[in-house]
Amino acid sequence: MLGVTVFFAPTVLAKIATAEQRMTLAEVSMSTNVPNVGLVLGAGVLPSGEPTEYLKNRLDTAVALYKQGNIKKLLLSGDNRERNYNEPQNMRLYVLEKGIPDNDIVLDFAGLNTYDSCYRAQYIFGLSAVTVITQGYHLPRAVFTCQSLGIKTVGVAAVSDGRDFTVAYIIREHASTLKAFLELGFKPPATILGEKEPIKL
Repeated sequence: MLGVTVFFAPTVLAKIATAEQRMTLAEVSMSTNVPNVGLVLGAGVLPSGEPTEYLKNRLDTAVALYKQGNIKKLLLSGDNRERNYNEPQNMRLYVLEKGIPDNDIVLDFAGLNTYDSCYRAQYIFGLSAVTVITQGYHLPRAVFTCQSLGIKTVGVAAVSDGRDFTVAYIIREHASTLKAFLELGFKPPATILGEKEPIKL
């Protein structure tokens, strides 16, 4: 019983701690005070380079926020560890087709996971505040992680959650949240750092 409590407690705590910082796209208006940079977390691309449905939903939400005037820049954070797998570049191509100007797009090629994306948003890109965009089930962990790393964070749920209420996804998210709490206890550097590239607004 204790083990079950330990496994699920971080998710409950993250949801409670971030309740006021999470919202849907419909709840965001021109008057809502959200940070100017939208941090879009990667969610995989297909062999063709096309974003997965999960990632498309995140990118579509970011595009909508940009066109509403809520955010001014997109920080597209994903995996580029292998030469033939470039998640951020394919994210860029997708939002370019949706009408986002290239000079308002910033790519993070070393956003290997949620922790690294948040860490690098502050350390590499010099951000003290972000609007993080991901699926609703992932949002408490993402917002909590960024906040715990010292970033003022508002989270906006992607326009469609997809299959995130299946048992496998729920268990995986609980496990990932537990891992996040352990990481945040020590706050190790991101897997890959590099030269600082402050985002200018």
